[in-house]
Amino acid sequence: MRGLSIVLVIMHHVAIRIPLRKTALATIAPARLLDALSYNGYEAVFVFFVISGFLITTNALGRWGSLGAIDARAFYLRRAARILPCLVLLVLVLSALHLTGVKDFTIVRESQSLPRTVLSALALHLNWYEGRTGWLPGAWDVLWSLSIEEVFYLGFPLVCLALGRTRLLVPALLLLALSLPLTRAALATNEIWQEKAYLPGMSAIAAGVLGALLVARRHPPRRWVVGLLAAVGAVGIGSVLFIEDRLWRHLGNGTMLLLTASATSLVVACHWTSGDGPQRSMPGTAWLRSFGRLSYECYLTHMFVVFGVVRVFTANGAGLAHGYLWYLAAVGLSWLLGAFVARFFSTPCEQALRARWLAAQPAPQALAAR
Repeated sequence: MRGLSIVLVIMHHVAIRIPLRKTALATIAPARLLDALSYNGYEAVFVFFVISGFLITTNALGRWGSLGAIDARAFYLRRAARILPCLVLLVLVLSALHLTGVKDFTIVRESQSLPRTVLSALALHLNWYEGRTGWLPGAWDVLWSLSIEEVFYLGFPLVCLALGRTRLLVPALLLLALSLPLTRAALATNEIWQEKAYLPGMSAIAAGVLGALLVARRHPPRRWVVGLLAAVGAVGIGSVLFIEDRLWRHLGNGTMLLLTASATSLVVACHWTSGDGPQRSMPGTAWLRSFGRLSYECYLTHMFVVFGVVRVFTANGAGLAHGYLWYLAAVGLSWLLGAFVARFFSTPCEQALRARWLAAQPAPQALAAR
């Protein structure tokens, strides 16, 4: 699911510049399929949020046994070791590109400045800054979701310590998860802020946290129940991806709640299925799983590839008929760049920081976060 999500994000950012509907694929593929592949980057980020909440909580439970026993210091240091190296590197590179006036990376709005943008990125409020001042260049803009996610995790251990040993944690998370349609509706006067505000994104993360608590507190149900849960989740996600326009007419902002609930159902079902023993992966999905493992690196760096591919596409005067081929280039090169950053920078930095900051601890049984 993480792999598919990051691919949808990459394709969305290419589609804005090379519309898939205007390529030769439009003569052989349904328009809804092309739109589903092109314009679901925002929805994919919300699926990311759900998965992130599930994995972070599963890891915390595996490491400390319960959320009420979470070690806040260790939690923060682990998050910092994972997040900060790539974030700081990206901010440094983007700042250099802005100062040298590189097209597509230069902040041009009068209401924005490099120092203020850097501060918003490092202080985790770039989403709010965009809501107040307008869109930033694409490579900066991707940091809006990181602002939401990391602010959630700044408060997560404190809330767990305060409520984890009471009966209040689950109701609080459930209230936050269900508030998604209301918080989006309340922000309708500002399109950017409506998309990037803290509470809607945190609602999706809370849904993932609830899914992790569910699988930790009960044994897997019968296989047919797990299969039904997976089917419901897949159909729900698929309906949002393919007929979102129709759903919005009937459900409004409830469409996003359908998406997060469906993603939670599918994640829970997949987790319960994996508990049955070694699972055979679907043939031909190894590349997607690889994207999932590199999702953080690919997400932060893919706009460099997108801008580069689009620049070459434009310079060559390539016609739109074969524009779909450039999607393949963008996806493939995004994976290569993400793999390079992970292999030679983010993974070594994370390992070094954990070795320096944290005492040796047994690795949890859960999947690695993000």
